[in-house]
Amino acid sequence: MANTGTIYLVGAGPGDPDLLTLRAARLIEGAQLIVHDGLVDPAILDLASADATLISVAKRRSKHTLPQEDICALLVREALAGRDVIRLKGGDPLIFGRGGEEAEAARAAGVPVEIVPGISAANGAAAAAQIALTHRDAASIVSFVAGQCKGLSDQDWAGLAGKGRTLVIYMGVKTAGQIADKLMADGLSPDMPVAVIENGARPEMRVLRGLLAGLPDLVEHEGVVSPALIVIGEVTARIDAHVAATAMEAAQ
Repeated sequence: MANTGTIYLVGAGPGDPDLLTLRAARLIEGAQLIVHDGLVDPAILDLASADATLISVAKRRSKHTLPQEDICALLVREALAGRDVIRLKGGDPLIFGRGGEEAEAARAAGVPVEIVPGISAANGAAAAAQIALTHRDAASIVSFVAGQCKGLSDQDWAGLAGKGRTLVIYMGVKTAGQIADKLMADGLSPDMPVAVIENGARPEMRVLRGLLAGLPDLVEHEGVVSPALIVIGEVTARIDAHVAATAMEAAQ
């Protein structure tokens, strides 16, 4: 074990380098090997030393640079060769970041692993859009779900959205129509307010608002592309026009 490196699963946050934790920034600046996702902003990668090796394992819909099993094998192989590995992920490693799988692979191989949390995509995007995911007058429950997964229509989302609740959907752009139909079929009002946050907390951020019944048309008409989050709940309608305009100006 003396010659074994450590795998650091590091959250890069929503994109702005200023939103990195101090621990994350220090690890990136001192790294010799960084294995990073496609959602990690180039400005964050620029913090790395010119001598650092950067390996992209970007995932795109139906097209992965490396399958997850191969990514785990890469991390373990490099650590067993004596190198510390920074596994850099957008958002937080343990919220739809497959950090749990990579930590399990490291432990199974006897490799030390450390998890460095990051500001999640939901927290970062909602803050940039000035949407309070919880509010004493509107929501006391928040749920995170993945909108791009096998058997979406068969999953039980009952009770995740509605009065007093906020539902945040990751990876839901391509399945926005199925998501809206599913929620309305489960009894959610077609008039439930929704927001789509594209490129949250980045200079090119867009915040689009509408109603649940119009979600598919909103995504299609506005040409929404990933990364984007869908937020469903009364909290999305609480921001006034002046605050919304100010938030958009600040993001531009």
